Amino acid sequence: MEFTEDQLQRYSRHIILPEVGGKGQKKILRAKVLIIGAGGLGCPVGYYLTAAGVGTLGIIDNDTVELSNLQRQIAHNTQRIGVPKVESAKATFEALNPDVKVIGIRERMTKDNIMDFMRDYDIVVDGSDNFPTRYLVNDACVLLKKPLVSGAILKFEGQVTTIMPGEGHCYRCLFEEMPPAGLVPSCQEAGVIGAIPGVVGSLQAIEVFKLILGKGDVLKNTLLIYDALKTTFRRVRVPKNPDCPVCGEHPTITELQDYDADYCRI
Repeated sequence: MEFTEDQLQRYSRHIILPEVGGKGQKKILRAKVLIIGAGGLGCPVGYYLTAAGVGTLGIIDNDTVELSNLQRQIAHNTQRIGVPKVESAKATFEALNPDVKVIGIRERMTKDNIMDFMRDYDIVVDGSDNFPTRYLVNDACVLLKKPLVSGAILKFEGQVTTIMPGEGHCYRCLFEEMPPAGLVPSCQEAGVIGAIPGVVGSLQAIEVFKLILGKGDVLKNTLLIYDALKTTFRRVRVPKNPDCPVCGEHPTITELQDYDADYCRI
């Protein structure tokens, strides 16, 4: 493919980077990324992937925009309250960059449809904030061997990790079993400072770019923890668990389980 004059201007700050160049920008333009959730994390991830020219951006969410979302979900606005989040995000991202094909999927993700949603994408980004969805997404990515960039936020903290099936840990190596309902509060219950998803979502987007370009070290076997009140980043080593029920040497989870996976309002 050859760049148009508009593309040379739009992506000039990428193209002059030795680590990207014209070859790398073409990789970005050919990439297909699926974002789980159009909320606090999905919005900044989608913004930066769109601005960078990711060729196909899928967004799956079954929720609508609410007033309480607008403190942090920057792809939406007051006029779109009541509008499906995927429609709102699609309109925002398409207005930013017409090079990007934005596919909005207003569906509730289940074990019966998640594989079909993921199959045509190169990389999956998890922006959900509930454990059923995280476990379902993780298991599907491991079974499909899809790279997964997972993020989580709460109060003044955030976490990011990148899962490379067959090469390193998965989410179940971190947390083998889902915590009991109500043990870990949600953002809706405990709150979150509005800029936290911006920081974590930006880190997730960087992980996606490194995966697309094949440059740098992704957070494989590593959990990155951000504490905004202390302004610190901490790296925690997460070894691959040989006894992991989904990615271990003798997996017991060989097909998706029927989680009650619904999207929260992150």
